[in-house]
Formats: sequence, C-alpha cells, structure tokens
Amino acid sequence: MLRKAQYWITELRAPFLTATIVSIILGTVIAWTRNDLFNLPYFTLALFGGLCAHLGTNVANDYYDHRSGNDEINREFVRPFSGGSRTIQQGLLTPKEVLGGALLFFAVATSIGVYLSLMNRPIVLVFALIGLVSGFFYTAPPFNWAGKGAGEALVGANFGALMTLGAYYVQTQMLSFEPIVAAIPVSLLIAAVLYINEFPDYAADKAVGKRTLVVRLGRDKAAYGYAVIVSCAYASILLSVLFGISPAYTLLALIPLPLAVETIRHASKFHSESLKLVPANAMTITLHLVTSLLVSIGYLMHGFTYASPGYFIIMILAGMCALFTVSSFLKIRKARKQMADQ
Repeated sequence: MLRKAQYWITELRAPFLTATIVSIILGTVIAWTRNDLFNLPYFTLALFGGLCAHLGTNVANDYYDHRSGNDEINREFVRPFSGGSRTIQQGLLTPKEVLGGALLFFAVATSIGVYLSLMNRPIVLVFALIGLVSGFFYTAPPFNWAGKGAGEALVGANFGALMTLGAYYVQTQMLSFEPIVAAIPVSLLIAAVLYINEFPDYAADKAVGKRTLVVRLGRDKAAYGYAVIVSCAYASILLSVLFGISPAYTLLALIPLPLAVETIRHASKFHSESLKLVPANAMTITLHLVTSLLVSIGYLMHGFTYASPGYFIIMILAGMCALFTVSSFLKIRKARKQMADQ
C-alpha cells in the first residue's frame, strides 16, 4: 500500500500544482484589495477544487498519451519537465488505475463546483464545465486540444485568467474585468511553461500526430514563439499599470525581467538539444511562480496601510522573491556559459 502511494505521488506531478495555487491566490487577493472581502472556507474550497481539476488533467493526459503511443516512443524526454510521469511505461500503475484516478479527481472538482453553486455562486458551474472540457479532453478524443494546436492557449486561459476570475467570483459573487487583466502574465507564463516543455517531446509528438505549436512551427521557429510569449507577459504588466487597471505596486512583477531575457537567450541557443535545454525548462517555471507571486504581492502592498505590520511583512516577501530571482539568474547564466564552452 505504501509503495502504491509512492507511485501515485509520482503520477500526480505535484510540483506543477503551483500553477493553480498562484492563480487562486491572485484572484482572492484582488477580491480582498478591491472589495475588502475574504472568506477562508470559500478560499479553501476554491483552492481544493482547482487542485483536483489540475490533478485530473495531469493524470488524464498521462493516460491518453499512453493510448496514443506517445510516451512509449518518446526517447528525448527529460524528467520532470516532459514525457509524462512514466508510471504506466514503468509498470508502476496500470492504465485502468490511471484513468480511474483522473475520473475521481474530476468528480471531486465537479462536486465542489456544485456545492459552491448552491451557495449562491451559480457561475462556478460554468467555470467548472470549461475546466472539465479543457482538462479531460486536452489529449483525449474527440477534441484532443493539444493535437489541434490549441493546448497552449487553453492551458494559459484555464490556469491563469479562468482560475483567477473564479477565485475572485467565489469571494465576491461578482464578475470583473480586472482579475482577467491582472492574470494575463500568469496565463502567458504558464503557457510558456507548457510550450518550452514541448521541445523535448517534439519528435514523439510529431510521430503520433500530436501537432502542438512546437510541432507545427518546428523547433527553430518555435524558439521565437517562446520569446514572444514571455515578452508579452511582462509587457502586459506594464500596460495594465499604465492604463490604470492594476495598482502601481504590481510593477514589482517586472523584477524577474532580466531572468526572462537570460532564459530566452538560453532557449534560443539550445532549443534542439533536450538535455542542454533543461535550465530554460526549470527557469520558465521559476519565472511563472515568482512573477505571479509578485503580482499578488503588489496588490497586497496596495491594500495594506503604509508602514503597517502587514505592509512590512509583504515587503519582506517581495525581497525574498527578488533574491530568489537573482540566484536563478546567476544559475542560468553560468549554465549557458558552461554549455556554450563545451
């Protein structure tokens, strides 16, 4: 039983759950900053529901990539960034167990959505339906969004704007344009995480007809696409402030910009060498996590009274994010230089 639990931990790919967590936090923070509303039980339900939907998507994707033969023929994958969890390929879990797990997680997420809708939040069911159709059918027929080149956009929309707006709505029972705009960099950067992780899967995806954007463009052209996605994420932060939608404090989210530039340079140079691309895979996840947290921190600093204890605590968190960014920047610059010298 303990061994089986360990296999499921591998299958779930929990480290990638930060994509859901930061979006739920951002939507909740905007609700508190703009409307002075925060309900801990509803936040907990929204977070747990979002995590279950995310887990269901991860597990269903593994099952259908197995069904298509994608993961079996993939020889360039680099764990944990690409190639799935490998639990089916290694015989740790059966395909039926994996499919059953996916359905269970989606069922729990749907149940939470139904409960919240009964608590005078009916639009949650719309969000839940969009998430279910996007997540389960990411690689499943008949839609197979990833194979149609729509996977990157759907992941960005669902794990960025949709979850942020959903978390905001759960707190306020209102819809607003601001959470969507504030989540644009979150959406673009989680799309960039998926996009950069498709580079090592290029040959396998192409062989089974999974025509992701990277397959459609080819690795050379797709590297330019990566630069565009990441650049637009940081441009959206600046524009949101300039147009008076987000508070000026959210400009803190531009702190990782030098790291973004260095990551783009690394991806442009090593886009066709899977092992050498790994620093870019890792740093894209870092960009998404730190930038998303800094947007939330910017909103919190705007909401707290200047010189209050909460304000100083948030400043400390911002400083920690900045230090982590500097450390990551130095790591990828060192890695790029070492690989260039080889």
